[in-house]
Amino acid sequence: MQKRFKSRFLFCDRWLDRHAIVRNMEAFQDLIVIILCLGLFAVMLLQLWGILIALTQPLDYKAVTAKILFVLILVELFRLLMVYLQEHSIAVGVAVEVTIVSVLREIVVHGALEISGIHTAAICGLLLILGGLLIVCAKTPHMDCISANTKLCPIVHKGSQERHNELEFQYSRHYDEHQPLG
Repeated sequence: MQKRFKSRFLFCDRWLDRHAIVRNMEAFQDLIVIILCLGLFAVMLLQLWGILIALTQPLDYKAVTAKILFVLILVELFRLLMVYLQEHSIAVGVAVEVTIVSVLREIVVHGALEISGIHTAAICGLLLILGGLLIVCAKTPHMDCISANTKLCPIVHKGSQERHNELEFQYSRHYDEHQPLG
């Protein structure tokens, strides 16, 4: 069976070039992500200023801890957007980390003792599922390959089977020990 030829242009008389449309849409998406990054950076600076102000007043540990965790969430979202700009795909592991920190922040803000039993069970179930997903992401190195480390990515550079096995070992060791590869 012969594959149908797909024209590069949307209309037969070449009004719109598909490749130009895709390039322009990707550039527009990158612009949106850059604007989001700048906005996140501004919010992070405002939150840091709020933390400094909160430290000069009588200390409310719950509020300060919530603000610090919120800044960590913003940093992780910023990192997620940076990975998106580099790879044009979402890093699932980073998104799961952001979600876990967000859930834990809500527990800190509302207090573990003030949450009902049903909500506690639901939160525990969600954290178990997210933890399992994080383990799967950690054991699957191609899910979070970054273009800066393409020499370490077995999907991009398929070499010998020995090199592939060595890279798998390095990734699993990296996630188990939380140390940089090198």
